[in-house]
Amino acid sequence: MACRGACCCSSAGRLNADNARFLLLAVLIVLYMLCGAAVFSAIELPTEREAKERWEERLENFTRRHNLSRAELQHFLREYEEANVAGIRVDDIRPRWDFTGAFYFVGTVVSTIGFGMTTPATVGGKIFLIFYGLIGCAGTILFFNLFLERLITVIAYVMKSCHERQLRRKGVLPHNGRRGSGSSEVDSLAGWKPSVYYVMLILCVASLIISCCASAMYTPIEGWSYFDSLYFCFVAFSTIGFGDLVSSQNVRYESQGLYRFGNFVFILMGVCCIYSLFNVISIVIKQSINWILKKLACKCCHRCQRRLFRSRRNVVMPGNVRSRRNISIETDGVNESDTDGRRLSGEMISMKDFLASNKVSLAIMQKQLSETANGYPRQMSSNPKQNGFSGGVGALAIMNNRLAETSVDR
Repeated sequence: MACRGACCCSSAGRLNADNARFLLLAVLIVLYMLCGAAVFSAIELPTEREAKERWEERLENFTRRHNLSRAELQHFLREYEEANVAGIRVDDIRPRWDFTGAFYFVGTVVSTIGFGMTTPATVGGKIFLIFYGLIGCAGTILFFNLFLERLITVIAYVMKSCHERQLRRKGVLPHNGRRGSGSSEVDSLAGWKPSVYYVMLILCVASLIISCCASAMYTPIEGWSYFDSLYFCFVAFSTIGFGDLVSSQNVRYESQGLYRFGNFVFILMGVCCIYSLFNVISIVIKQSINWILKKLACKCCHRCQRRLFRSRRNVVMPGNVRSRRNISIETDGVNESDTDGRRLSGEMISMKDFLASNKVSLAIMQKQLSETANGYPRQMSSNPKQNGFSGGVGALAIMNNRLAETSVDR
């Protein structure tokens, strides 16, 4: 009965923590949106008013010069706006719905970019788009998640190789072979995992390199400024897709086939990198929210949480009576540290968690050796939360699990 009550209390505590984290994130997002709206309004509103005043003056001069009524001219301009939506432009552009134009359109659909330059005008096209986008967007998101999983694997492998090379250079690890038999290697590599900040830095650099290279291609071919090209790269790669600047819309280009292939490759690579970067940044945001909640928590709540963990640790389990004398120093030290709440929340590891994970790894290793000696099958990762990367939903969960798997000493 005591065990059930402790479990219910711990589940309720985790639920309350998740609710608090959710509410705090919602409040921060709303504040972030309000600040962004204030900044954009202050920057863009004066320019919009000036443009409207110039247009009104030009419209008035045009009606006076050609002796037209204001209503007739506005009716004609509305018809041109409808033609513009259908793809009609004053300057010559390529057909919107030839095969290459349609392929470019479906690429913007399944990647969720949606520039808006090309949209279906028929009822049949709109109905087909609903079902086509439903499957295509889901498949593309799955592809991005698998790409993220493999990218984290490669980054973790490279970073761990560099970490081992540094340890060998310092003389901590032996130089002959990848693995040694000394206990120093176990102490140096046990519980090691790549820092989320290093992963974020690598993805930032990769995204910046791809954007700069793509901008160097767009500037001379599309006739944009380099800054506008960088702006287009971010809008397209982040799948925001405003549609004010869209690549590959002219009728003819020099080396047209090569340019369209390069455009496709840059957009694909850029979307994958920015998607991965967004998920890494979401982990950092989660850390920041956990840090804010920890600062806001009162000492009384923290004391109650410690009392709850202590009651769970001292509870008598049926069929497995635990005494204070049988608790090892390693496991007791981990339970009494303030990393329990952090590990339950799935937060990324800190220095205290790193030291605690080494103790947990030793306790799990002893348990695995005992199970192997008794004939039970050995499980390589019986406690995935020891790595500190568990938690998350969707792509965040994939990144956390991949970081946890790559942290195991291969």
